[in-house]
Amino acid sequence: MFRRRDIGGGVAGSLTLGDQAVGRLPVVLVDFDFDDDRERLDRAVIVHFLTTQAYWARWRGAPEINRQIDGAWRVVGAYERRTGAMVGFARALSDGVGLAYLADVFVEPEFRGQGIGEGLVRVMVDDGPGHDFRWMLHTSDAHELYRRFGFAEPNETYMERPAGPGKAALANPTA
Repeated sequence: MFRRRDIGGGVAGSLTLGDQAVGRLPVVLVDFDFDDDRERLDRAVIVHFLTTQAYWARWRGAPEINRQIDGAWRVVGAYERRTGAMVGFARALSDGVGLAYLADVFVEPEFRGQGIGEGLVRVMVDDGPGHDFRWMLHTSDAHELYRRFGFAEPNETYMERPAGPGKAALANPTA
């Protein structure tokens, strides 16, 4: 498991695997911590956001979301340093070798505009064990954020099989 070490007060930290340093984390934000400790996640915050505020995959309930977290290759939470409250989240699926999918990236509305989304993506994609992987994602509203990390629209070699009718009908409850 990768852990953030000594990132606070403007001091850069390192990612570690056991006792071996494997990468450097940039100073992202002084008031927030980013951590990939699955046990630290506030699952109630994640479930609430994904079932009431997200524009994607609103068909999921707590059991499905918890299974997705448990089965994720990696998760990253963003935490307000002053209170310890979880204010953002990102999840990734991967084969652990060369391919990864970024999913469920969100920042609580009252904390947006402070660079937390960028911090989540940086820690997940650039500063973690998958920094050299091919990454994919779907988004309807954050194209510019993801472009800063090298994401681009797919070319003619990319194909996708959409969700089946049951999941697709539930994916956007406001449509």
